[in-house]
Amino acid sequence: MIQNYLMQNIIDRFISYITIDTQSDPSSKTTPSTEKQWDLAHKLVSELEEIGMSDVTIDDNAYIMATLPSNLEYEVPTIGFISHFDTSPDFTGANVHPKIIKDYDGNDIVLNEEKGIFLSSDYFEDLKQYKGQTIITTDGTTLLGADDKAGITEIVSAMEYLINHP
Repeated sequence: MIQNYLMQNIIDRFISYITIDTQSDPSSKTTPSTEKQWDLAHKLVSELEEIGMSDVTIDDNAYIMATLPSNLEYEVPTIGFISHFDTSPDFTGANVHPKIIKDYDGNDIVLNEEKGIFLSSDYFEDLKQYKGQTIITTDGTTLLGADDKAGITEIVSAMEYLINHP
């Protein structure tokens, strides 16, 4: 029961991140490269404060820092976790419609029936190793942005867990 709650919380967090358009602009001279990337940056700052992180800051380039205070009485090494939140400029990150496939059966995944877009389990043989698991995909019309936003989800979720379970 608790494991299902934790998994759903992680899925919900991930979905909330991937539905924010953070597509980068390679011709930009600024960091972040697009104004819309600030939407996720501000969300992350608020979320880190809400879960109980301390010293949460964001600078003019949208670099976010936060501290999980030690619960030990002696000095221990500091560990940093780093992720980016911009997505590729090669394909749109707007209007993401994720598909959640629970208990994946190991077969082809229909991403968008209307447009005939699917993931072939024969072509992408690694898919088969996820049989029985939950898979989250795009609907085939946008990027999912999973590489960076999964990393952010993992970091924020780990910090939340550690705060709640010192």
